[in-house]
Amino acid sequence: MDVKSKILIIGGTGNIGKYLVEASAKAGHPTFALVRESTISDPKGAAIIESFKSLGVIFLHVCCYFFLPHQVKIIEAIKEAGNIKRFLPSEFGVDVDRANAVEPAASLNRTKVEIRRAIEAEGIPYTYLVSNGFAGYLNYILNNFGDSFSAS
Repeated sequence: MDVKSKILIIGGTGNIGKYLVEASAKAGHPTFALVRESTISDPKGAAIIESFKSLGVIFLHVCCYFFLPHQVKIIEAIKEAGNIKRFLPSEFGVDVDRANAVEPAASLNRTKVEIRRAIEAEGIPYTYLVSNGFAGYLNYILNNFGDSFSAS
């Protein structure tokens, strides 16, 4: 019999998380999504949650937002649980072990490096998936500078 892994996705209604939740559930894995309480009251977030319920996704609600420094708490919980097969931490942006950034990105990268070293020090099985930037995100920023940066 094919054994399915239980999957927990933190940020399950986010830009990438919603696709991970959907793919995991459609693959037949028991899927759990950790979302903020504020997501429930947001119409867009509530609609995403409703669409996933038909796939059997179970939502866990928390009252805080998982900024990068809060990933240390996640790492501690993973170590305490002792049964996590693989951890894929938040890795939006550049590969911080290979990038030489200037401020303010250098400070953010230092935090990400500290998180990576904490994961490795705890002996947690991990995979770093580095997506780099998304052009759509930059397009939004550039379009806010004025007509000279039009996307057309």
